[in-house]
Amino acid sequence: MPLAAKIRPTSLDEMAGQSHLLAPGKPLRRIIEGGQIPCMLFYGPSGVGKTTVANIIASRTNLRLYKLNGTSASTADIKSIIANADCAVASLLEETERAKGVLLYLDEIQYLNKKQQQSLLEYVENGEITLIASTTENPYFYVYGAILSRCTVFEFKSLNPDEIIPVVKRGFERVASDEPEHRMDVTDEVIEAIAQGCGGDVRKALNAVELCVLTASHDTGTIAVETVRELVQKSAMRYDRAGDQHYDTLSALHKSIRGSDENAALHYLARLIVAEDLPGICRRLLAAASEDIGLAYPGAVGIVKSCVDSALQLGLPEARLPLAQAVILLCTAPKSNTVLSAIDAALSDVRAGKGGDFPRQLQNVHCDGAESGVTGQGYLYPHNYPGHYVKQQYLPDGLKDRVYYGFGDNKNEQAALEYRKATRG
Repeated sequence: MPLAAKIRPTSLDEMAGQSHLLAPGKPLRRIIEGGQIPCMLFYGPSGVGKTTVANIIASRTNLRLYKLNGTSASTADIKSIIANADCAVASLLEETERAKGVLLYLDEIQYLNKKQQQSLLEYVENGEITLIASTTENPYFYVYGAILSRCTVFEFKSLNPDEIIPVVKRGFERVASDEPEHRMDVTDEVIEAIAQGCGGDVRKALNAVELCVLTASHDTGTIAVETVRELVQKSAMRYDRAGDQHYDTLSALHKSIRGSDENAALHYLARLIVAEDLPGICRRLLAAASEDIGLAYPGAVGIVKSCVDSALQLGLPEARLPLAQAVILLCTAPKSNTVLSAIDAALSDVRAGKGGDFPRQLQNVHCDGAESGVTGQGYLYPHNYPGHYVKQQYLPDGLKDRVYYGFGDNKNEQAALEYRKATRG
């Protein structure tokens, strides 16, 4: 049995972390202690206690607990549980003579298709099944709306190192108790290295404890900090290119650039580099160059494009150099979002159906027919006038006074504004 299973908490007081949900007086704790269990959905990363809390809930109820995993469950498995029949995939964890009703713990519910999730609706609605589902993905994107509306959503958070340290200590104590021949001299530095390197995942931390014991020097009875760092060097990374971590990290990078914080931007760039997500980085940097710097420094987009091309040509690890150059350039450049505001305002009008016909002078040269009484285009060629400008209407009649672009307060756009004033008198 894995160490994480051996020392799994059996009460709320033994839980590590999740104080926002389980501290005395907090909502989930009040629900559990009250004994009236509603349908719930636990949302959060792996190894933070979702399954453990579900097991604790089951131990406090007189409901029969079944467990399914969305990666392997079928509609037939769900129907078997509904019928209170034995199911090869479902694991019956607890059953008493007093058991009334079914508590179904459905792990990774996001992997069930819409039809499979719908098969639960009737029984959740009439109370025959109390559903506790968990997911590592945002439930508002991945869980069927009708199921979501019948569940109370609780978000579980990654644990910080201080919350994991006591668990790591308990893990070493349990190993020493079960296997005296593996008793080790464990320093605080080793424990802290494991707690910091597991990325807030208790299961990873306890797996690291087991690996450290297996790879430790039994001649000296010690565990080297260097060994710990080798074992957990990538454990702190939580990243899924198709999930929330992908978009959260890219969002943090972009917002740090927009906020002119090059240190934060470099941190999130480093995360993305370790995850080897070159396409995501390049796309976001190109977008930021026009969205947040724009006309305040028009040359930025060309420089960033060169850096991105270089990164893609070099590949990792060398790609980190032009990517870091682009990030620092964007962070330290003057900022303007006038490009974004202008095009979004124009798109809003177009999507709302505003505009109408083109002004006659802008249309391609053509003849409307003698009977129309309209001859000639009436177009004035700006280059034939002083300053290469002549006043005429360009927007459709319905939008002729619309203003989309406003000059930013940076040096470059103010210079363009002065030129505009000079050419138009």
